[in-house]
Amino acid sequence: MSNPSGSTADSADGTGDAATDRSPSDDDGDPDPHAGDEPDAETTAGASGASGDEADATDDVPRDVRKYERFKKMDGARYERVNEFLRDRTYITAREWAIARLCADFRTETGVEMTKIGENLPELIPFMTDTYTPQAVNQARYSFEEKVTKAGATFLYGAMSGFFTAEDLDEMMYEVTEVAKFLLEVEGVDLAVADELEAEDRISEVMREVRASSADLRGEEVRCPECGHVHEPAEE
Repeated sequence: MSNPSGSTADSADGTGDAATDRSPSDDDGDPDPHAGDEPDAETTAGASGASGDEADATDDVPRDVRKYERFKKMDGARYERVNEFLRDRTYITAREWAIARLCADFRTETGVEMTKIGENLPELIPFMTDTYTPQAVNQARYSFEEKVTKAGATFLYGAMSGFFTAEDLDEMMYEVTEVAKFLLEVEGVDLAVADELEAEDRISEVMREVRASSADLRGEEVRCPECGHVHEPAEE
């Protein structure tokens, strides 16, 4: 699969960089009002003013938000390009992907910190430019979970139905695994080559077991989910 991160970064115009949008203006800490002072005092006053403004802006952002390191590879990326990539390869949107990741990372013993996620969304995710209400965060998370469940049911049915050979499933799993690994790498996960190969082998083995078990299952009695009547499989 081609790596789309380069094209995304090249086409970005910086509109998704919330840190730049919220940085103190050049007028803050301007030393001109102290022009009559001695040079050393002027420089000190200007530096102190700028430092104070930056400190105030930093204090408004929670510490764990400032230290959040995921999605740094997406600096400068635009939401539209990220969303286009995801919609071409998955069922989820960029909004659902980002918020689902944040809900997993900002989970405490009492639940997900949805207010913190929503209020600091532009600081946490480079391609998100607006803040969200807790309700909007929850809705995006629910939408993500619902799509994953439906996609999982669709895939598992295809694997269990006998429509695909073992080789077909191996090829399919390779393609979807490449997309999943790329998303993890964009989030900042460092995947070693040995770990990747081991994971691919284990996934392939599991899918072969699923196909074999499903073949046995299809040869057994079939119970109608509507009426509960048991049908004997027809002889071939």
